[in-house]
Amino acid sequence: MLELRHLRSLIAIADSGKLASAAERVHLTQSALSHQIRNVEAHFSMALFQRTPGGLRFTAAGERLLRLARETIAAVGEAERDLMRLRDDQRGQLRIVLECHTCFDWLMPVMDEFRRRWPEVEVDLVAGFHADPMGLLDADQADLVIGAAPTPRRGRITAPLFRFEILAVLPNDHRLRSKRRLSAEDFAGETLITYPVPEERIDLIRQVLQPAGIQVERRTTELTVAIMQLVASRRGVAALPNWGVKNYVDYQYVTAKPIGPHGLWSELHATALEPLMQRPFAQDMLAIIRERCAATLDGIALLGAR
Repeated sequence: MLELRHLRSLIAIADSGKLASAAERVHLTQSALSHQIRNVEAHFSMALFQRTPGGLRFTAAGERLLRLARETIAAVGEAERDLMRLRDDQRGQLRIVLECHTCFDWLMPVMDEFRRRWPEVEVDLVAGFHADPMGLLDADQADLVIGAAPTPRRGRITAPLFRFEILAVLPNDHRLRSKRRLSAEDFAGETLITYPVPEERIDLIRQVLQPAGIQVERRTTELTVAIMQLVASRRGVAALPNWGVKNYVDYQYVTAKPIGPHGLWSELHATALEPLMQRPFAQDMLAIIRERCAATLDGIALLGAR
């Protein structure tokens, strides 16, 4: 009765805590996932979950199957990688460029897991800020770019990762702290603290301020913690991904607000040249990113394949 798809569903539910998010991870509708779980419960005549205000909680029976799921899926993945190694030489390199520099927060654990799975592949980060990250692919100075979806081009493949919300970051005593959401006009007269990247790569400027005819002064720094320190000391405001500001907001170091009536959302994609994207270790890197980020980053939504 138990199949790998059931075990993957259990892991997705455990990592997300909600059926809707879990269904998205395993590429099912919520009703299809619910039906799948009911079938397993009916087979064993035991409930696997209890519904609580905080989400789904595993029963003792559910916890036992979850342990089986994690052990089995990990073993299957390891066996599949071993078979790939027996079939083909999987040695190589993976030089990663980040357009989204707050991605460092979640990329380090992803790289550690990748090194564990693929010790024969040399993985590294291409340091610094780059005006044209995609150009590094063509110049053979990088292998994988994580950032916005580029203009389609023959020879490149772009894989969707997830979408996330960008929040305005304010000092705790800022004049706008009582507003529920910020509009473009709220940024007039403010200094915007950003990473040292071109304006066309800053979502707040490109999607919100420029269409409204709002111009702001910019101050740049390379470190997220430096941006937060400048905001907290009333030197300006910022706009950063939700995962990049969460800890600072939780510790009441700064205040974060949604931008616009529906929020300001952006997407992360991974782009590489076609030969690399066809290699198993590159595909596994993308799978690790999606799995780990879905399990650890609040407020993101995985993007389906295009």
